[in-house]
Amino acid sequence: MDFLTLIELLDSTVRSATPLLLACLAGLYSERAGIFDIGLEGKMLAAAFFSAAIAFMTGSAWLGLLAGIGASLVLSVIHGLASINYRGNQLISGVAINFLAAGMTVLVAEDWFSEGGRTPSLEGSARFGPIKLPFADQIADTPVVGPIYAGLLSGHSVLVYVAFAMVPVTWWVLYRSRFGLRLRAVGEAPEAVDTAGVSVIRLRYSAVIICGVLCGVAGAYLATGLQANFTKDMTANRGFIALAALIFAKWRPWYALAACLLFGFLFAIETRFQNIALFGVPLPLQLVQALPYILTVVILAGFVGKAIPPRAGGEAYVKER
Repeated sequence: MDFLTLIELLDSTVRSATPLLLACLAGLYSERAGIFDIGLEGKMLAAAFFSAAIAFMTGSAWLGLLAGIGASLVLSVIHGLASINYRGNQLISGVAINFLAAGMTVLVAEDWFSEGGRTPSLEGSARFGPIKLPFADQIADTPVVGPIYAGLLSGHSVLVYVAFAMVPVTWWVLYRSRFGLRLRAVGEAPEAVDTAGVSVIRLRYSAVIICGVLCGVAGAYLATGLQANFTKDMTANRGFIALAALIFAKWRPWYALAACLLFGFLFAIETRFQNIALFGVPLPLQLVQALPYILTVVILAGFVGKAIPPRAGGEAYVKER
């Protein structure tokens, strides 16, 4: 593998890791507050459809992004009502959201566009185009530095840069702000937070809303950045892989970045190098395509016992009288 091929592979890794990273950070906020959310997949899927649909109708990727965030927020509020207000089972609520999104997106897409459950292709301003960083063209031919800057760091859509910027932002919010301290506390000991006079319900809803926004951006990126339309089940279990990455990262932002880049690397291999030989023996295409999902199972089997979730995670809080 030559240097330029490696740069192309890493560039594809960054693009593939972006929706995983956004969904992983979304789950991080929610689960740190004690709300387990396996409905990340459904929120991303709903956001992908509505962002693509509105972007096609209006010709604006930004309006599509807002629509995707709005769709994800609606599902987040539903999950919040079920989990926080009505103290329902959080896992069942997440599964219901996934099923709802999977069926609703195809049904509405067929009703609106009659193209077999997909949206028409997006063109021009209906998509998020690449952003060229300053001096990328001037130093593109410089050995080593040029390909890294012009071919790897430059040329991504704005949502890619937003996703990676969210990692230090999330770290600061969780570990350096009063809101983050309270958010982490409500996932560990909500009764202590309540005793201090802070609303547990408000904090958990704040986390659920942040989760919805990030899932909305992730879904919008899939349909208007990574691809150019919505297709049935286009999230391809990325929401569940993001959950696996979150467990692997032990609910920490920087570890989440590393885990998502690892999964993104496998997606990049699946996309760009489908004819791989191991010790001279060609690997079946199906095995290469299954690599991200195989790694998910391996990580969950090997690390789920070592990663300790927030103590109050998955438990409804009942205020003592």
